[in-house]
Amino acid sequence: MTFVPPVRVRSKFQVENLVNTDVLVVGAGNAAMSAAIAAREQGADVVVLEKAPKSQRGGNSALTVHMRFPYRGMEDLVPLLSDIREDATHSLAGRVGAYTESDYYADIMEVTDSQSDPTLANVLVSNAYKTVLWMRSYGHAWIPSHESPTSANVVSFDGGGFAMQERWFRAAERLGIPVHYETEAVELLEDRAGRVTGVQARTADRDVRYESQAVILACGSFESSPEMRAQCLGIGWDKVKLRGVPFNTGDGLNMALELGAQRYGSWSTCHASPQDSNRPEYDVPGPGVSGVYWSRYSYPFGIMVNVDGRRFVDEGETWRGLTYAKTGRAILSQPVGLAFQIFDAEQRRRGLIRGYKDATVFKSNTLDALAKDLEIHDVSAFLETVRQFNESIQDGEFHPFHLDGKSTSGITPPKSNWALPIATPPFEAYPTICGMTFTYGGLKITPSAEVLHESDRIIPGLYAAGEMVGGLWHDNYPSGGGMMAGAVFGRIAGTKAAQQVLSGN
Repeated sequence: MTFVPPVRVRSKFQVENLVNTDVLVVGAGNAAMSAAIAAREQGADVVVLEKAPKSQRGGNSALTVHMRFPYRGMEDLVPLLSDIREDATHSLAGRVGAYTESDYYADIMEVTDSQSDPTLANVLVSNAYKTVLWMRSYGHAWIPSHESPTSANVVSFDGGGFAMQERWFRAAERLGIPVHYETEAVELLEDRAGRVTGVQARTADRDVRYESQAVILACGSFESSPEMRAQCLGIGWDKVKLRGVPFNTGDGLNMALELGAQRYGSWSTCHASPQDSNRPEYDVPGPGVSGVYWSRYSYPFGIMVNVDGRRFVDEGETWRGLTYAKTGRAILSQPVGLAFQIFDAEQRRRGLIRGYKDATVFKSNTLDALAKDLEIHDVSAFLETVRQFNESIQDGEFHPFHLDGKSTSGITPPKSNWALPIATPPFEAYPTICGMTFTYGGLKITPSAEVLHESDRIIPGLYAAGEMVGGLWHDNYPSGGGMMAGAVFGRIAGTKAAQQVLSGN
């Protein structure tokens, strides 16, 4: 049963431009709402500030489909499902093994080249499953997904990220947590002792001073700021399209840095994935809207070539969920920042091209005609690339739901798994570009989500969660890891902030 705290009668007031509360949460995505709910559980008064209008609320979280957590088997998954009828779980049971905390930690370290902060990674891994159970107590639910059982994505949010976020907002309303929309936090307030005491914010028609005993920053990274992208990530990144919302312009990070908060993690890398070449500049949350609509994630089963007709990555290096967030960067580094995913009729017959509804596509019965349609600069180089790839494929059994080891030999780059020839017409080509979701650099926090100063002391009254936390991801990340980290550290931040406020510390 969900704990509902008693209503505390306070002299809360709003006089012209002043609002007072115990805990102030900046942002309204998954991390922010986890923090707000957790703080209210402890009995604190909570106010949430959201830069976006109510019609576009939810942030990048509303565009997601899952979060990564460990599980022992079906016994851990059934309590999370929205429908536990036999016919609803039968297909899932046949695909589920176990994804342990050790597996999760190993995946984090593998994809980040062991650059992930081990303390933060352990906090994430050890708290993940108990956090999804906590979310279930507030009405969150999962359904079986159709990914590989060893990719740690066997269940997804029922209704996607938008429905997940709407459940958070309904929970907040039940608990009496107001969300102030179209309210942009512009400056952190602090007292003479250096304790954070609120924020100065701006609405469409006035400035508002929000005073509090603690502030939790959970308002995203700086992916929506072309200036910060160019400054931190380098040439070309200011022009990249967003696989996300346009509101995350680094406001929270900049406010904290002005107080001397410590930068942490990889400020020069980000989550960047293959996207349809004609995707919009950004996404806006809404019913049925998903951040994967424009994503082109079937590349492990085909080949990718650049405009010169040459391959440039190992498409089958490992599970897609462990490579897609770095593949966008590889595409951006190619001539004109464009790549083509190539498949043939056999891959289509096997059902390997998934989620490409309304995709930008070119089709042809010959590779030569396909290359000309794509305006590949060197058609002969493209034909040679395909020929060499086909001839390099080694014997072995193809299996889409295992790391099958069906690989190539003698070509660079190799293909380590799922190597099928591109030989049977009709051929299909999907133009893809880099799409950016969030940046990996952020603030340094303690395991209790307290923000650290450049001098390594805690900044009293200031907490951070979600994409604002630095140190977890470097150059790459495991799919669903960011959403899980948001919920874990959001819950920790809300609990710790409320406990400190209510204890008078």
